[in-house]
Amino acid sequence: MYKGLVIKTTGSWHRVKSDNEIINCRIKGNYRLKGIKTTNPVAVGDMVDFYREKNTDVGVITKIHARKNYIIRRSTKLSKEAHLLAANIDQAFLVVTLARPETSLEFIDRFLVTAEAYNINTILIFNKLDIYNKVKVEELKAITKIYTDIGYPCIQTSAMDGTNINSLIVKMKGKINLMAGNSGVGKSALINCIDPGLDLKVDEISDHYETGKHTTTYSEMFLLKFGGYVIDTPGIKGFGIIDFERYEVGLFFTEIFKTSRKCQFYNCTHVHEPNCAVKLAVEKGEIALSRYRSYVSIFQDQNEKYRQ
Repeated sequence: MYKGLVIKTTGSWHRVKSDNEIINCRIKGNYRLKGIKTTNPVAVGDMVDFYREKNTDVGVITKIHARKNYIIRRSTKLSKEAHLLAANIDQAFLVVTLARPETSLEFIDRFLVTAEAYNINTILIFNKLDIYNKVKVEELKAITKIYTDIGYPCIQTSAMDGTNINSLIVKMKGKINLMAGNSGVGKSALINCIDPGLDLKVDEISDHYETGKHTTTYSEMFLLKFGGYVIDTPGIKGFGIIDFERYEVGLFFTEIFKTSRKCQFYNCTHVHEPNCAVKLAVEKGEIALSRYRSYVSIFQDQNEKYRQ
């Protein structure tokens, strides 16, 4: 029996790094995650046990070791299945753009809530700084203030001119880093700036739709020359929340949870109750309206199927 690290998953096949070699493995039997049906029971970042099939170069995974954390989303539109982006992550970088394409604030909040729930520290990367006009620069200032005020580090970058790439290298060094975001936000281009030797495929943005093309088809982990790993993930159109109870949602909006202690009712949902401290804070501008709207959307989702 051998032990290894999953560095890529491609449907039914998984590339596993064991010592100094990489073995293509399939999985034995059916696996479930906490009773949730997943499209990929094995995720990049998993530690697994496997054996080699006789007279072949193929391995068979027999055990997935306990995960310290993972990032998970509802897999497709109206689906009850979940998709694991990666496991055993030290930190996540959510790549955001305000143009070509524009990342919605609700998408950001859905990702952050999930990361909070699974104990994953997240840093926001606002990419494509080189294409922003004066209006977008002011918008960027306002949005970064929302997130820095509640404790999320924000880095402004440009893969085109190398702005703040060294800052990313310092934060990534020696860690297992997840890179996620919408299609076309420049995840692979940023990784190429961070470590040019990886030479990941990068495609152009669609001029007509101003959306990205899927250059990354499957999640894959890469060793960084300066130490640590980066996991490049396929672009995500929507981030569906799964495995949440309604009452839990507010726990993972840090500013809402903090303010909720002042609510009249201990089980206040912050939607329809009187004397709600959270709604009052929104009215006063102490909690960003965009964050509150994201909270209400996710809260209401828990009784409905998520629509991407």
